[in-house]
Amino acid sequence: MDKVFHGFTELFAQLGLPNDAPSIRQFIQTHSPLNSSIRIEDAQFWNTAQASLLKEELLGDSDWAEVIDRLNVALRGAIVSAN
Repeated sequence: MDKVFHGFTELFAQLGLPNDAPSIRQFIQTHSPLNSSIRIEDAQFWNTAQASLLKEELLGDSDWAEVIDRLNVALRGAIVSAN
């Protein structure tokens, strides 16, 4: 089974957020660093629908899980490309 690769632009579109590279970088800068004790889907900056999407995709180990993991790393303070 082939996995589909999703980038940050697609994830941000799924989350209903501006998904151009400058907006993604700004989002990460604004919300970083995310405390290591907070799960990404439990961060206070998500609305209910966004948090649910993240949780469901991670729990289901879907095609989205890899890019959500990359966003998680980026929000913890690591530098990650917006693609």
